[in-house]
Amino acid sequence: MAIVPPQRSTPSDAVPGAPPEASPGKPAESGAGGRSRPRSLDPQELGFERKGPIGWLAPLLLLSTGLRTLLHILFGAYLDKRELQNALDDDVFDHSATATGDIWVDYVADLGDGFDATYSVAYLLSQESLEVDGELLPRGRLLLMGGDQVYPVASGDDYENRMKGPYRAALPEAPAGTPRPTLYALPGNHDWYDGLTAFLRLFARRKDGHIGGWRTGQRRSYFAIKLPGNWWVFAVDEQFGAYIDDPQLLYFEKAAEKVGPDDRVILMTPSPTWVKARENPHAYDAVDYFIRTILGPTQARVRVLVSGDLHHYARFSGDDRELITCGGGGAYTLGTQNLPDHLTVPPEASLSRSSSRSRRYDRKATYPDTAESNRMGWGVFRRVPRRNAGFATLLGIIHTLTMLAMAGAASQGGTVQRLFSIPLVLMLVLIMAGTVLFAKPEGNARHLVFGVSHGFTQIGLAVLGTWAWLHLPFRDWPWPGPLAVAAILYGPLIAVLATQLLSLYLLVAARFDVNLNELYAGQGIEEAKSFLRLHIAADGTLTIHPIGIGTVCHEWAADPDGDPHSSWVRPEKPLVVHRVEPAFEVR
Repeated sequence: MAIVPPQRSTPSDAVPGAPPEASPGKPAESGAGGRSRPRSLDPQELGFERKGPIGWLAPLLLLSTGLRTLLHILFGAYLDKRELQNALDDDVFDHSATATGDIWVDYVADLGDGFDATYSVAYLLSQESLEVDGELLPRGRLLLMGGDQVYPVASGDDYENRMKGPYRAALPEAPAGTPRPTLYALPGNHDWYDGLTAFLRLFARRKDGHIGGWRTGQRRSYFAIKLPGNWWVFAVDEQFGAYIDDPQLLYFEKAAEKVGPDDRVILMTPSPTWVKARENPHAYDAVDYFIRTILGPTQARVRVLVSGDLHHYARFSGDDRELITCGGGGAYTLGTQNLPDHLTVPPEASLSRSSSRSRRYDRKATYPDTAESNRMGWGVFRRVPRRNAGFATLLGIIHTLTMLAMAGAASQGGTVQRLFSIPLVLMLVLIMAGTVLFAKPEGNARHLVFGVSHGFTQIGLAVLGTWAWLHLPFRDWPWPGPLAVAAILYGPLIAVLATQLLSLYLLVAARFDVNLNELYAGQGIEEAKSFLRLHIAADGTLTIHPIGIGTVCHEWAADPDGDPHSSWVRPEKPLVVHRVEPAFEVR
């Protein structure tokens, strides 16, 4: 197994059918792909379509996500392409030799959502340097993507429009005379929904591939990188809680042969299992197994664990390592108010017989902080209806049908017959099943209680609506008059009320760590984005700069007269960045 140094690439395209890209050295009037720099934001000129934020409560998206999750549970083992990657190159990548003996590395995760947030981060990552709190930080020689490079599902079109297109527009070409930055990506659960087909096609299946000015170097969905100062990056593809496959273990065993007792390791994982182990003690087992069996024999120290998946920044610190979640690359912001003051990792409740010794890690910083997270949560009453008109419409339809069933049951036969009217029972079962499943009980009594309570409150709203309907003159109009009035007047009104009731449920349930993700996903909050800029000095000291973007840009302009390597699209107003906590050193 050879350690492969970075090479200057000859461009080729990543996705079949996408416009070809140009190599460094194109004339100034041409951008990537031999096409002239776009003079407007028209998709025909940009080469991709700017997408808005995803409405995560859209009925079809909820149904599609549920079906994909079910298919993964039933057939995930058959879709797992990691075993097949054994036939691909097993290169370990060497970026340890630099002219100055140091290196800058960028880390971003959970990108590929709406254009404004995704491109705001991509634009900042592409700039030659950033001034952060008065200090100039150069662009990373490496760009590490930590998972979920696209939403909502992995496909060629979604990658092109939500990730590749924006990043190519941010850095069309590598600056002449400078080392070409290299991009490595670890798949997240959304990259996995098609069994890694589109991910491997974009990031790993080509020789000398690139995305704009970033060269793509990896050949598998996992990788190992040697850095200056006796530092290594090990990126493990441990998705959906799956086992770490044998070809991957063999790959890292060979890579670990190059690692010695004086080395230090940054371990990238697709999910912060050290946080999720609070609810599921088994969540951290695979990561712990990897550290014990692959890295343990080398006597190297795992000093940093870093992940995305949770869309915020959080750092827990212990005597031996830093546990960092940084998922602010573009997807909706997730609040941090429910994070504990400290974690025990591995959890003491783990059933693993050979787990590492449990250690305490204290929470050092979060972004957004608790106060800001709570403030964002209160926006649910305003943002959920605006972001999810389709979901509000669905609630209106369900409530209207339930009201008509209740009204019909109240006007026919005896008490028992009215109570057990078949349409009414059907609607009540539908409401209860939907609310319980929405709470994702999965054997958790707290989630089940909240799901049932939410169901009863929605049924209570339906009862009130039916009572009001029965006291209005519309019910006595000749048919189909009542149906028309119900659709035109009652439906929109009850849709608003049911959506507000859902918003109230989300706000209350989130305080008990139930549907916290849905509270923020439904709002699609684009503020408070983040990424990491890391610097390994010549003496081997690692300094981590957590970069925050309080407000993303929403007004953009094409830059047709810029240099070949400058961004095609620039913000109308400067993007302001800051450190979400002071830079900290890891030795």
